[in-house]
Amino acid sequence: MRLFASAPPRRTTTPLSLVLAAVLLLVGGLLLALPDRAGAAADSLISQGRPATASSMEDGTFGPEKAFDGVSTTRWASAEGVDPQWIQVDLGPSATVSRVKLVWEAAYAKAYRVEISTDGTTWTRLATETAGNGATDDWTGLTGQGRYLRVYGTARGTSYGYSLYTAEVYGTTGTTTPPTGAFTVVAAGDIAAQCTSSSSSCAHPKTAALAQRINPSFYLTMGDNQYDDARISDFRNYYDKSWGAFKAKTRPIPGNHETYDPAGALAGYKAYFGSIAYPQGKSYYSYDQGNWHFVALDSNSFDDAAQIQWLKDDLARNTKGCVAAYFHHPLYSSGGHGNDPVSKPVWQILYGAKADLVLNGHDHHYERFAPQDPNGKATADGMVEIVGGMGGAEPYAIETVQPNSQKRISGPYGVLKLDLTDTTYTWQYVGTDDQVKDSAPTYTCH
Repeated sequence: MRLFASAPPRRTTTPLSLVLAAVLLLVGGLLLALPDRAGAAADSLISQGRPATASSMEDGTFGPEKAFDGVSTTRWASAEGVDPQWIQVDLGPSATVSRVKLVWEAAYAKAYRVEISTDGTTWTRLATETAGNGATDDWTGLTGQGRYLRVYGTARGTSYGYSLYTAEVYGTTGTTTPPTGAFTVVAAGDIAAQCTSSSSSCAHPKTAALAQRINPSFYLTMGDNQYDDARISDFRNYYDKSWGAFKAKTRPIPGNHETYDPAGALAGYKAYFGSIAYPQGKSYYSYDQGNWHFVALDSNSFDDAAQIQWLKDDLARNTKGCVAAYFHHPLYSSGGHGNDPVSKPVWQILYGAKADLVLNGHDHHYERFAPQDPNGKATADGMVEIVGGMGGAEPYAIETVQPNSQKRISGPYGVLKLDLTDTTYTWQYVGTDDQVKDSAPTYTCH
């Protein structure tokens, strides 16, 4: 509205004290009007672009990384109709958190906690909401230290799920340089039953679709890629119709079913994968990615002195800081096949070389173990073993739970989503419904 004066305004004299008081009131009002608390200007945004995980996703287009990408129109969305759900971000070592700002989509949390952790296992509460109404929640004046921050939803505000456009964490990071060289790998074993997507009960097309949605740097398999006898015709009719879509980015190893081929052990496997499976002219090989050295082994021939000598020589030449090995037969398993001693000599070699991670199939379930040595003794310098045999073959029941087994899942098909950096590794077991069935701690390489 415009104001019009019929005469010039009269000048008046104002005491200096009143002027100073007015200035102070104005500054105070501006500080109160700012969306952040006074003094928050020193806080830095420390969560943008950091590795993120979640308990579930509505689908692959609503991954947890979308809440931390700095784009206001992308979002994370959880599975619908399920409580609790959570989203978590890795802030790097020794972060101090003073503020968390959440911008909810229509599917908001009515009740949730903001928590922080140094190890991703034990959590300390920073803030609690019991009567949320969506929109924007800006938690200021927080005092928390740790590496991981999560928003843990306990009650949905709608009948849908939880969905965040933005999750911003402010504070400071420690002097330790955050891990670099991050990349993602998808892994599974025991994959292609003799069926196709025309059958609703056929699982391997669903695990293949999930693996493609994750879009990793590469894929690796832990054997029994094709059932029942792994003939070349079976590979072409079944595996190729699903996991074959990303064969060029796959680094496989054989299982026992690849030895059943009437044309000769591994004949169909070699004919289908060619140099992908034999890059060094053998059914076992190694390669590097970032600061990781991967060793792909053929556990059908662990009694072959040539393979054992090759393994020793390969590990002796390795210059990378982290080592992962994968082969079909697990030394430890709580499934129907149980422990397989054929792998113990290889475990001893890997353990002596300070390897970090061992991936197996054979038993058709998911299982993770605490770090242990070749004799099954839990130890901080031990290797972490994962059984990931839920790529599509019929599940096996859990039978005898082994020492150091931390988590076992039989039934839901899925893949391992491995997140690796130059110094650390963690993973999730993701089901074909895009829900995270298990999340592992973050381990530091030996």
